[in-house]
Amino acid sequence: MPQTRALTTPIGRRILPYAMLSPAVIVTLVIVFLPMLQAMWMSLHDYVLFRPKSFDFVGLDNFTKALADPVFWISLRHTVLWIALTVPAQMLLGLITALLLNQQFPWRGLARALVIIPWALPSVVIALMWVWIYDSNFGVLNDFLLRLNLISHSIPWLADPDTALYAIVLTLTWQGFPFFAVMILAGMQAIPSSYYEAAAIDGASSMRQFWHITLPGISGVLLTATLLRVIWVANSIDVIFVMTGGGPGYTTYTLPLYAFIKARTGLDYGYGSALAVCFTILLLGFVILYLRRAGKNIG
Repeated sequence: MPQTRALTTPIGRRILPYAMLSPAVIVTLVIVFLPMLQAMWMSLHDYVLFRPKSFDFVGLDNFTKALADPVFWISLRHTVLWIALTVPAQMLLGLITALLLNQQFPWRGLARALVIIPWALPSVVIALMWVWIYDSNFGVLNDFLLRLNLISHSIPWLADPDTALYAIVLTLTWQGFPFFAVMILAGMQAIPSSYYEAAAIDGASSMRQFWHITLPGISGVLLTATLLRVIWVANSIDVIFVMTGGGPGYTTYTLPLYAFIKARTGLDYGYGSALAVCFTILLLGFVILYLRRAGKNIG
């Protein structure tokens, strides 16, 4: 009882929100911000594991080394291409799926539940499944295309430098489109049906209803979902690592994967941390520009 009375006082009411948020803030600080600060500190050192007299302070040498590293620029180019292809493809496929799931048809509830499966499966399972699909000897994709006479011989999708990155883009598109579908479908459910009824009475076609009612109604959802997917796709390394390990050569290298391989394989935690910090700064700059642009569009 005394504790309850304390929470009803003016001071207690001011303290209560901070007390309720403090566990989440503490966990975030421990799990996110402390490792981030540690990575920034390590990026300023020449830290190679198991090397004698390691962890010498080198300032910005690791960053200048990255700018002169051709693999850094290859990975950066692949990262931009990776995001530019995957996120729009996920959004388009998710939008089409949401439009279909918003219609009235039998077993609609079951369809809405099944569409989430690619998003719910672990990334490693999805990567291994698509490795089997792409296999040049007994993969389903080559067999299907050969039966349709679309190709004359089996294609090593993940071993060919011209197709490896795009094959992984298709894999992540399949994995991530349910997120857009669910978000967009939720946004559609919030649009009053009276808008569509009034538009139909005025003679508006389905396309005009979509363009003038549905699209403005889900614009906020699209902006938020796109930003989240850009961040998640940009940081995604598990699918690429399991499917190709970055190969063949540097064909499927992205900046997060390059930083991971440098730290994991080369045990060069100083340079790997510098690569991760460079990527974080670039991604943060994109997020700030995106939020400013989105705020102007919404305003």
